[in-house]
Amino acid sequence: MPTYAYTCTSCGHAFDAVQSFSEDALTVCPECGGALRKQYGSIGVTFNGSGFYRTDSRSGSGGKPSSSASSKSETSTSAKPAPAAAPASS
Repeated sequence: MPTYAYTCTSCGHAFDAVQSFSEDALTVCPECGGALRKQYGSIGVTFNGSGFYRTDSRSGSGGKPSSSASSKSETSTSAKPAPAAAPASS
């Protein structure tokens, strides 16, 4: 069940409440009886890695080929390294 954060608009009392999705939101502060406001914060999900692509979880049928594979073959044939410069003599 999710945990929701509430803050009272009258006294500033802040607390967390564990509620199911089907329960109504709390409206009355347990400390002073004032109105409550639900607080929204950032979620605890972190995406690590080099990236997430549409073809990562596919077996390769029905989709376009990976663009990284085709670009690697193009760059290896069309781009050649520049010749090394001769060291300057003093």
